[in-house]
Amino acid sequence: MEPSWTLPEPARWPARVLALAVALLVTAPALAPGFVLLRDMVFVPRQDLDLDALGLGSALPRAVPVDAVMGLLTAVVPGELVQKAVLLATVYAAVLGAARLVPPGPDGRRGLAAPVAGLVYGWSPYLAERLLIGHWTLLVAWAALPWIARAALRLRAGEPRALPWLVIACAPATLTPTGALLAAGVVGALAGRRHLLPAGGAVLLLSLPWIVAGALHPAGGLSDPGGVAAFAARAEGAGGPLLALLGTGGIWNAGAVPGSRGSALLPLVTLALVALAAAGWAHRPALRGPGARLVLLGVAGLLLALAGTVPGARDVLAGSMAAVPGAGLLRDGQKWIAWWALPLAVGAGLGARRLTAAVAARGLPAAAGLVGAAAVLLPLIAVPDLAWGVGGRLQPVGYPADWQRVRDALADDDHPGDVLVLPLGAYRAFGWNDDRPQLDPAVRWLPRPTITDDDLVVGGETVEGEDLRAREVAAAAGDPEALARLGVGWVLVERGTPGRPVPAAVADLPVAVEGDELVLHRVPGAVPGPAASPGRVTAVVLVHACWLGIVVESVLWITRLPSSVTVRRRTPRKRVPE
Repeated sequence: MEPSWTLPEPARWPARVLALAVALLVTAPALAPGFVLLRDMVFVPRQDLDLDALGLGSALPRAVPVDAVMGLLTAVVPGELVQKAVLLATVYAAVLGAARLVPPGPDGRRGLAAPVAGLVYGWSPYLAERLLIGHWTLLVAWAALPWIARAALRLRAGEPRALPWLVIACAPATLTPTGALLAAGVVGALAGRRHLLPAGGAVLLLSLPWIVAGALHPAGGLSDPGGVAAFAARAEGAGGPLLALLGTGGIWNAGAVPGSRGSALLPLVTLALVALAAAGWAHRPALRGPGARLVLLGVAGLLLALAGTVPGARDVLAGSMAAVPGAGLLRDGQKWIAWWALPLAVGAGLGARRLTAAVAARGLPAAAGLVGAAAVLLPLIAVPDLAWGVGGRLQPVGYPADWQRVRDALADDDHPGDVLVLPLGAYRAFGWNDDRPQLDPAVRWLPRPTITDDDLVVGGETVEGEDLRAREVAAAAGDPEALARLGVGWVLVERGTPGRPVPAAVADLPVAVEGDELVLHRVPGAVPGPAASPGRVTAVVLVHACWLGIVVESVLWITRLPSSVTVRRRTPRKRVPE
């Protein structure tokens, strides 16, 4: 293996300054007071570390173990600050990680290749579109991939403390199932056969919380086959899905696409970026060892992202949704383009270095400077409206006081039963949030198990959810006696948001809290909601503790081992007696 991939950068501050500047430019509006509540991006002031957060509720454990981590974090830090720190750190880590992943040149420096790779990866349609759809946990995993790749290469090279560093790099990615699979792909491609067992074992252990919670879940983990077509990658601008994916765009939701992606110049900019990366990888030494494996991983991600748009492959995916538990992770194909983004960014950095060196060798330093400037500007031209919160769309707001009143009432009242949230519908559009589409925050806000509709409407078509209990409770929403028998002791009606009509019988229930935004009803005669079996609870709690223990032990392992860096000490001055 080429050891140059893992060499440290002599000049470390330029890349750090660039990463911080990009992070501030992208997230600046979100740093104002309040919460950014946009589609799936829902943070609350305090999230409880309860059984639902551990994946023991009726919904499939898609947010495991991230909900448990958020429960721990928001117990000591307000959720508002956690969200701002996460967004800022995500963009910063993505830019800096890609800049560090580029192998240095013959002089030991990364030079121009570092900012080009950092911008291609960290100033990208992938970041813009996933911010607009609110997939912040996926972006955390995406930002960790360059660091995972670098840690895997250090492990392959036999460097000391490489395994605990790999665990720490993988930990943010394994907060969700998709992130764990993305991390596993990078580790499998770059760690090498000799180190694949410990590296793969580390990723597997970190993935146990969602694996165990999913395997023990009563719903079985099957998904609606119609989700494959609904969540397939889509074209942007004049090109088809392939061209959009080559530029790391192509998300299925048209409402999460920046306006600049409809530009007539988009195909030319995308092809220029791919050509720049191809020029970098065309140099034979670049494709030796890890380079070839990184490119193959990127191609695999590209093919997987395209599968939902190809008739034969789409049918195979749809069949797996109905037959294989957990196959629903594959339905949003565009997210796998994160693997493609790595060789695209590294190749673009190498291509910029190679082209500028070739032009300078012809005695044209001014022209070489122009080529370098064009390479830096190319990713900015690809998505110019990523700046300032994707064109100002990441605007924070404050929760109305009704939310805290409802939380306090549920915490203080010993009336049994879970909370049904109406109107039925997974997404909301509140007037106090400027009618932006957002996931219902009740699941994370309320201190009791909460039942919400998990059916999704995509392009006018309904993709059936996997929560069997939610389906049963929704069918009984207009019958308070049936709700009480099902373990529903409360009904929360959210006002001012679209959804199916609230059954008339709900209005006759006793009112516990009534405000302008929320009305909390008590369901008389309710029995306690269903609880997970002791064995299931024990297994899930143990694997969450295992996740935390592995991460903490890796940190301690690194800090308690002696450093290999020699500290240069100043020679003490001798005082000559007078």
